Parts: sequence; structure tokens; C-alpha cells
Amino acid sequence: MTKPMAAVQGASRPLRADAARNRAAIVAAASETFGTSGTDASLEEVARRADVGIGTLYRHFPTRASLIEQVYRSLVDELCATAPALLATRTPVEALEEWVLSFTTYVGRKRGVVASLRAALGDEPTTVFADSHDKLQAATRLLLDAAQRDGAIRSDVEPMDVLRAVSGLCMVGGDQGDPQEAAERTRRMLGLVLDGLRFGAPA
Repeated sequence: MTKPMAAVQGASRPLRADAARNRAAIVAAASETFGTSGTDASLEEVARRADVGIGTLYRHFPTRASLIEQVYRSLVDELCATAPALLATRTPVEALEEWVLSFTTYVGRKRGVVASLRAALGDEPTTVFADSHDKLQAATRLLLDAAQRDGAIRSDVEPMDVLRAVSGLCMVGGDQGDPQEAAERTRRMLGLVLDGLRFGAPA
């Protein structure tokens, strides 16, 4: 039976400080490398960028698929962590709008990672997509609730309404023509979505 990809060394007990630093450096380097060269990029290059030996990389991530999975989880965690941070420094509606724009960047970064991860997983049972889905919904709920309490967003909007709308716009707008023009089209369409969220709000 295939061992779950998340069951890498150190998963069952806390890592030493140096091992935790190495693991974080590997994930950061893999995210950068996969983003520029695709998920088939050389793992030796990932190790070089992380300033670790290839043996250290494989101790933390025995397979390419396990590394891809962790990169995907890290992208989701990074995005979700910005939700409370934005609420601490912005008005609720500003926080929501900025997070939605950040979500478009996340969609672009995850495309190749998700495709490779699905191919690697095959029929293997995993919670990676369900876990990430739950985290994204929770982050969106946090921002929506704050904006709705503030009267800046209509009260009938649900987290999945926002996630589906923004994901759909990114998929359509990002696949046509020059990347810079596609990004601008996506931002214009997002403006329409955000206007729709504000339409009929109490404030």
C-alpha cells in the first residue's frame, strides 16, 4: 500500500530548529522553481536554491509528489494567513477587496502545481484538496462576516459565491492573449464582482 505523501520525516514529531529551517527553505525554493520552470524542474536545482544537499531534500520529501503537495499546501496557508492580517490594518471592505486580488495571484500560481499533484495522486486517498478547500472557505468567511457586519457588503453572499466567481474569472481571463493584458482584463472583471458584492449593502 502506498504511504500517504504527507507522511514525510518529522511529520509525527516536532522537527529540530535546523531541520525546520531546512524544510521551510526547501518548500520556498520549490515554490519558486516550480513557478518558473514547472513541477518537472530539477530537484537538484531546488536543493541548490534552498542551500541544502539533495540528500536533505529527500529526507524531508521522499518523492517529488510529496514536495509538490507541500508546495500546494503552503500556497494555501500563505494566502489564508493574510486574511486576519489585512483585517488588522484595513477596513473590512478594503481587506476583502485586497484579499480577492491576492486570490487571483494564488490561482495563477497553483495551476501547474494542482495539475501535477492530481496526476501524481491518481486514485490515492488524500485530504489535501478538502483541507485546502476548508481553509479557503474559512478565510473568505472571516472577511465576508467582517464586511457584512460593517454594512459594506450585501448580507446574502456566501464564501463559495466569492470563491467560485473569482476562480472562474481567473480561468477565463488568464487564458487569452498577452499575460499583461489578460491580468488587466481579470482586474476589470473583478471590479464588477466587487461592485456586485457592494450592491444593496446597508451602508
